[in-house]
Amino acid sequence: MNNDYLERAKQVIPDAKTLILLASRRARQLAYGARPMVRCKDENHLDVALLEIAEGKLVANFNGTENDFLKEINAVKEAAKRESGEIGMKNNN
Repeated sequence: MNNDYLERAKQVIPDAKTLILLASRRARQLAYGARPMVRCKDENHLDVALLEIAEGKLVANFNGTENDFLKEINAVKEAAKRESGEIGMKNNN
């Protein structure tokens, strides 16, 4: 990850959680074939997303989808716990 792009993006979106959500969603879009809105010397999708944020090409507007994203994260955590046996151990005690 390009630290310069990260620092510039932090100036535009100082809230770390919002920056992470926006950059990761945009990087996923780029990975699936979305066209970049900036010219970036790096090919890393996250770097392109951070540069787009830094240059004001992206705005944080989740319109209630943040809850869906958090539900998805929690579901992944629960699945990981089930795989590791943590839930089964808690239920037995």
